[in-house]
Amino acid sequence: MKISIILASYDSGHYHGGCGQGPDALIAGGLVEALTLAGHEVSVGDIGRLGDGQEREIATGFAVCNAVSGEVRIARDRGRFPIVLAGNCLTSAGAVAGGGADGIIWADQHGDLNTPETSTTGFLNGMALATVLGLCWRPMAKAIPGFQPIDPSRCVLVNARDLDPAETQLLESLPVVRTECPNAASSAERLTAAGAKRVHLHIDLDVHDPEKLQANRYADPGGPAPDQLRQAVCGMALSAPLVGITISAYDPAFDAQADVPPLVGQLLNDLLTTIEAR
Repeated sequence: MKISIILASYDSGHYHGGCGQGPDALIAGGLVEALTLAGHEVSVGDIGRLGDGQEREIATGFAVCNAVSGEVRIARDRGRFPIVLAGNCLTSAGAVAGGGADGIIWADQHGDLNTPETSTTGFLNGMALATVLGLCWRPMAKAIPGFQPIDPSRCVLVNARDLDPAETQLLESLPVVRTECPNAASSAERLTAAGAKRVHLHIDLDVHDPEKLQANRYADPGGPAPDQLRQAVCGMALSAPLVGITISAYDPAFDAQADVPPLVGQLLNDLLTTIEAR
């Protein structure tokens, strides 16, 4: 398969800070070599440092989305499958826009469903999925080239276990499909039943059980082991037509043994094999 890896190395507006170091660390950890050895043709692009260098969480976060949307669209036009390596979850809004996605699978220990009205921290990336679903930041999201909000009935939320009260309340009123890894494949079938034809897969690496793999500072108990997540997303890839993948929120400062990069390589290789076989 022809693959375009797109690096978006920002964390809360900070270039190469925190989880913004993750994309380069994944590349340095042998990701391209792992995909190439599996027979894929891989190109790597980097959106680089944007704008005037001022670190503004909101403005920079959406500027990253704009840049990623353009790079994903270029990959599509060249017949390449886009994989975005991002520091922040909000970046998936750009990948969704560039890929023309009409469905989303969101694997994350958090719901990312706060809005400016419900957030108690103001953390923009805690509003990432809400943005993708058109629940907040509408003018900013509308300015992302190609962005169309995804209907909540075409959203599967995988292994979200650290939810704020407002997120729990919101999920009670939305047709979002919630699932754990063992049931993920059947849950993904509901996306196609709801009419989704182009599904984006977002994986925040903190979805893992931190006792099995810790990718960043968030370590809520529970979640799948790497092999369980890999099996689940491959099952979902058989059930839903994936058109792009975002891998986010890897902070190498919390991975002293560099366990994450080879596991991401294995995850992506198995996923791409499944997509090719579909």
